[in-house]
Amino acid sequence: MRFGLIGKNLNHSFSKDFFKNKFEILKLKNYQYQNFEINNVKEIINIINKNNLKGLNITIPFKSDALTIVDDIDEHAKNIGSINTLRISNRKIKGYNTDYIGFQNSIQHLIGKRKEALILGSGGSSKAIQYALKNLNINYKIVSRSGNLNYQNLTEEDIITNKIIINTTPLGMYPNINQFPKIPYHVLSKEHLVYDLIYNPEETIFLKKSKEMKCIVKNGFEMLKIQAEESWKIWNN
Repeated sequence: MRFGLIGKNLNHSFSKDFFKNKFEILKLKNYQYQNFEINNVKEIINIINKNNLKGLNITIPFKSDALTIVDDIDEHAKNIGSINTLRISNRKIKGYNTDYIGFQNSIQHLIGKRKEALILGSGGSSKAIQYALKNLNINYKIVSRSGNLNYQNLTEEDIITNKIIINTTPLGMYPNINQFPKIPYHVLSKEHLVYDLIYNPEETIFLKKSKEMKCIVKNGFEMLKIQAEESWKIWNN
């Protein structure tokens, strides 16, 4: 049985190691998980057929574009508008989103009385976070390079009033570990919960700067593990 990960510059990803370890623990000798780096979403069909794949994970920057190559889509993924998991059965491809479950289950115990969030980024990962926050009854604003709220007009007041800050951008992801979102970190406080979807490196500059301001911080490693387990359930359904 063959599975894999689709994306660009996949050296940052721990998914392959996660599933390799899982197959060893479960003694699944003929199971393989492989990375496939592509430039165009249309390449996915060829990869599936050539490698006889049963399931795929999708990572940036193809989570939204992958909607164009599926035959069917799960209701949650449809509402989110992005997918990170494909199940291939009888030559049909069905798309799912397990990112929102991973995020939701890894943050809910930390939220406390916080009710407002800022989401940094507006891509496929951001869409899953928006969906999860709606489920958790958290109001949110999106900060993006070209949106109504962007890094140029983001104010200190925006940071002060929104006690949850979530980075969904690849800024700071290995190997570009010196990058970080440009926000006014100096107004963060111990009342803030700061979450970075990135898990490699374990502590991004975004988290380090937030930690220096005494924020509660969390990286995306638990989210990765939860969403991967959810993908595994889908492939075995």
